Amino acid sequence: MKTPKVLIVLTAVNVAVLILTLVQHAGPVAAQGQAPMLRGRGLEIVDEQGRVRASISVMPASTSERGDAYPETVLLRLITERGRPSVKISSTEPASGLSVAGPTGTKDTFAILEAGGNSSSLKLRGEDGKEQVIRP
Repeated sequence: MKTPKVLIVLTAVNVAVLILTLVQHAGPVAAQGQAPMLRGRGLEIVDEQGRVRASISVMPASTSERGDAYPETVLLRLITERGRPSVKISSTEPASGLSVAGPTGTKDTFAILEAGGNSSSLKLRGEDGKEQVIRP
């Protein structure tokens, strides 16, 4: 059985296209200049089960039910696999702080580092209720 000339020509063209494609992509991979800026109003990082494990958000200024004023705040939370926000970093115009909480199952174990106005403090508390505040 004779192979039609059209099939031979098509096969040759396909082989040429394949070789050309391989030659074009065979060189070293290089970065394409500067990466674009990622912008948004917040960011959440989730684990394989879809649970939020870290978040960055901008909280608008607000007033509590008791009348306490809260300034606009940028807040970073790192959250355990059980949903406990164990690390928080916040920044506002009047003050900034870092809080580290104990593991799930504790309610009073924490450390808070705060800088506001012209002062700063470190507050440490254990589950046994003992507390220490350090100021310069």
